[in-house]
Amino acid sequence: MNSQAKPDVAVIGLGYIGLPTAAIVARAGCRVNGVDVSQKVVDTINRGEIHIEEVDLDGLVQGVVARGLLTASTEVQPADVFIIAVPTPFDEDHAPDLTYVLNAGRSIAPVLKQGDVVILESTSPVGTTEQLRDMLASERPDLKFPGLTNETPDVSVSYCPERVLPGKILEELAGNDRSIGGITPRCARKALAFYKLFVRGTCVTTDSRSAEMTKLVENAYRDVNIAFANELSIISDRLGLDVWEVIRLANRHPRVNILQPGPGVGGHCIAVDPWFIVHSAPEESPLIRTARGVNDCKIHHVIARADELVSANPGAKVACLGLAFKANIDDFRESPARLVAATLARRYGERVSVVEPYAAELPREFEGTGAHLIDIDTALEDCDLLIVLVDHDVFRVVPLAERAGKVVYDTRGIWPDQPKLGEAAPHGLRLAS
Repeated sequence: MNSQAKPDVAVIGLGYIGLPTAAIVARAGCRVNGVDVSQKVVDTINRGEIHIEEVDLDGLVQGVVARGLLTASTEVQPADVFIIAVPTPFDEDHAPDLTYVLNAGRSIAPVLKQGDVVILESTSPVGTTEQLRDMLASERPDLKFPGLTNETPDVSVSYCPERVLPGKILEELAGNDRSIGGITPRCARKALAFYKLFVRGTCVTTDSRSAEMTKLVENAYRDVNIAFANELSIISDRLGLDVWEVIRLANRHPRVNILQPGPGVGGHCIAVDPWFIVHSAPEESPLIRTARGVNDCKIHHVIARADELVSANPGAKVACLGLAFKANIDDFRESPARLVAATLARRYGERVSVVEPYAAELPREFEGTGAHLIDIDTALEDCDLLIVLVDHDVFRVVPLAERAGKVVYDTRGIWPDQPKLGEAAPHGLRLAS
């Protein structure tokens, strides 16, 4: 990478992380070529438009495309820095699937040259960066790679995961600290020079395996803490307690900070990454495995309670509020809300409607169920039973007067003024906490 000029950058994968990253890097003055397998995504970006929902991303992409700093393509072009930001799912046995990462590596291998920097950003099991390096070395035996030569390597290879919150991705890509793990210290230093072009947060260098584990630990930590809250909610249901009140009071202790429960855990990070640790060290990770089980079981607990309420109110029209995995975003990956709503739709058909302000249509698993996508006003007018699955702002602001006489199952605790089970309710309807 030429230290005297800003590098040309290729970003492989233009999804929820890749596109914001490409736009942020372009804003810093680098020429960026974004690469994606979808021609539709490529065409959308080249028009200065976006295919995902993220605060302020539309204006940023429009600006950098107009200035000629960001282009998109289905083919990798030569660059100085290559960022890989593709999915890393797991299979039915929770084993990590590195197909996308390795395919991305194969796509850049033909255009690699001396001095290039390769950075993997995809959340990955420990050792993935070294696997990527080995694959690149096998594809390009004419180049020297770090850790495989006693000479100065031709190409630097590092790992640097993102730490962002959907809805604040642009802000956090630039403002949050970054852990930069090089296969060698020289690799980390090369990557550090690049990230300092657009990251205001502190950039800390380490080795690639430590950086990989750090990302997994961050999400496993959150998963374990959410599991505690979700287990408390199940226990509270059994004992007839208001879990929100219990947590509110417990958190008054100066050293207690219990998170809020929900219908489970979703998203591509927290619901997935702990399994990478479990897969790498199955005998040494009973707590992490158990937390994953608790959070998955919470989904089925919610389905069972919702099913009980629908069955207890025959003929009642049902509105499932939300499909996203968290509030105010359009990301439905691994969403517990989506599973709950789809399960109820399959069981109760046309009685079920879905309110999701960030969707233009229902996902494919709703096809043939008879379920409808409606807005919140229609749900409040026509539906008798409201099941809150996502705490979107548009749901939070619904006043008690508009919920009067409704059967409510609030899995997010957004309506603390809603009458609880057993309290007096208009029209004799049964209410749920």
